[in-house]
Amino acid sequence: MSRFPNGPLSLPTGLHWDTPQLFEHVRHVLGACGREKIRLSGVGIDTWGVDYGLMSSAGELLGLPHHYRDPRTRDMMAVAFGRVPKEEIYRRSGIQFMTLNTVYQLLAERQAADGRLDAAHTLLFTPDLLNYWLTGIKRSERSIASTSQMYDPGAGNWAADLVERLGLPARILPEVAPSGTAVGTLFPAIGDETGVGPVTVIAPASHDTGSAVAAVPATGDGWAYISSGTWSLVGRELKAPICTAAAEAANFTNECGVAGTIRFHKNVAGLWLLQECHRVWAAQGREHSFDDLIAMGTAAPPLAAMIDPDDPSLSEFGDMPRRIRALCERAGQRPPSGNGEMVRCILESLALKYRVVLDSLEELTGPVSTIHIVGGGVRNTLLCQFAADATGRRVVAGPVEATAAGNAMVQAMACGQVSGLEQIRSVIAASFELKVYEPTRSAVWTEAVGRFRRLIASGGDATGPARPRR
Repeated sequence: MSRFPNGPLSLPTGLHWDTPQLFEHVRHVLGACGREKIRLSGVGIDTWGVDYGLMSSAGELLGLPHHYRDPRTRDMMAVAFGRVPKEEIYRRSGIQFMTLNTVYQLLAERQAADGRLDAAHTLLFTPDLLNYWLTGIKRSERSIASTSQMYDPGAGNWAADLVERLGLPARILPEVAPSGTAVGTLFPAIGDETGVGPVTVIAPASHDTGSAVAAVPATGDGWAYISSGTWSLVGRELKAPICTAAAEAANFTNECGVAGTIRFHKNVAGLWLLQECHRVWAAQGREHSFDDLIAMGTAAPPLAAMIDPDDPSLSEFGDMPRRIRALCERAGQRPPSGNGEMVRCILESLALKYRVVLDSLEELTGPVSTIHIVGGGVRNTLLCQFAADATGRRVVAGPVEATAAGNAMVQAMACGQVSGLEQIRSVIAASFELKVYEPTRSAVWTEAVGRFRRLIASGGDATGPARPRR
């Protein structure tokens, strides 16, 4: 396994991704496979959602892609709703309203009036762009396209008329193919240079959450998933989208998954909050391993302070510990006084938000008996136990590398080595160690859930009515 860093670039033009450097890392990994004489049946790339590159008619990248946390999209929802009613956008796309969505990024491109959008010939999401550089084929994959809030999951195609009414060029939207589609063959120069030869590039579920959910080792019905990492995606796998007024009011998303499924879930701010605290503490000379942080959180007093993890003040890069303390003070709570208390506040608040989202999910889809947690958050044993305690549900944690496993297994499906999702999940369940967490201290957590509901109902201010945010 090869890992490489992937952080944002802060430039005068805003926050960007160094996508060409990501491509170099991909080539490096292919070269390592060639040197080790590893015979590849396929290459599949998945990444985070919503971000994209704009390509010229000559196939050149028009500037570095923006990072979804760039503040340029702050006011773009209001612009969109002034052109197309919010209810119609949801009914057509079924996507949770978040300022980072592709559609609001494109509206920010249009408002910038720098000519990039008019000069663009094709929009390629991050995995599609990397696939293009590997093969020369410009094509998107359904799971990544559906994150944009411009794709109609019911119709199975772009909502082109909606895009045009928003003042955006539908002509730049690429052809969309299902998960598990062969994109093309590696450029001969790349195959020769890396030593892997003429390998087929396969689009798995190109959205990382789509690959992760494909690897959920579940059977039957009655289960929900939490794909836990920088974000926490709390939801269920369905056969058809739910784009009702009730789903819109609860702000759930309908993203396309493997084998025609729909991932009906809600994005919750995940371990990003702890990652940002870790970054700030390290810059201050207080370096801790993540195992250290879990131990410190375990030793801290339980359920002392809580925050809404999705408060808008926590969505951008910055001094996360200071912002969390400010939220606690605004709510009339004693803010965390040390790193351990801060860790506990974050993890308990995440677990409590899972409970609130799960309750809404059950109202829309029916009872949930088991929660499967997959992804990097599986390593955070404290969060897994808190999730069981707060939701009152049995939690099955694993695999950690769900995205990579799901990616590989969808490629195997494309190659005819497994028959479908049921067999994929059977193989995953037999291949990875899973850990079960049973809920404890239910009365204590029930009281905490009540406090948390009052907190978020008041806009994060437990001392009175919601106050306008500045």
